[in-house]
Amino acid sequence: MSPHAPPTRTNTTVLILILTLALPLSIYQTLTSRNQPPAPTTQEAPSTMWVQKQLTLPPASRGSYLVTDRITAQLPEIASYRVGLLNLFVQHTSCALSLNENWDEDVRHDMTDALERIAPYEGENGEELYRHNAEGRDDMPAHIKSALIGASVTIPIKDGKLATGTWQGIWYLEFRTARHTRKVMATIQGEKYQ
Repeated sequence: MSPHAPPTRTNTTVLILILTLALPLSIYQTLTSRNQPPAPTTQEAPSTMWVQKQLTLPPASRGSYLVTDRITAQLPEIASYRVGLLNLFVQHTSCALSLNENWDEDVRHDMTDALERIAPYEGENGEELYRHNAEGRDDMPAHIKSALIGASVTIPIKDGKLATGTWQGIWYLEFRTARHTRKVMATIQGEKYQ
């Protein structure tokens, strides 16, 4: 078809069809382009970074232990975070983690004694108190104490360090009489230094 040929009915129909479809599309694109977010700038927002690893606590029998230094020694990654959170989750049902007094050792002994009064291992006359004793008389009391204290703690990270209070430390509370090695899942989430 020559560019100077007179329009035919088919050509006109095709032209109308193209305009009918293209015009609404161009209007839609114009309207929606106004609602698009601005193009990214060269300065990128800090990204959230995650680290997760399993830690091991040394074998211990019934008692309350300050483990802050042991935990931080296994997590040198903390130093690379400007701001963030450290979550520690003990993967057992007969021990616990807590934040508490880090200076006076008597507080840990008193805590162990207080928990034994709350959930004793046996009655006043040595009688069994619980139905569940699959692993011994200390089994159910250990589960009760674990439920009361909790399996995890979350601590803020500020400028590459744990942002605990002056007298706060991470406690590992073991409720079983026999010594157990315990596993702790550590998860760090935060913004790293650039």
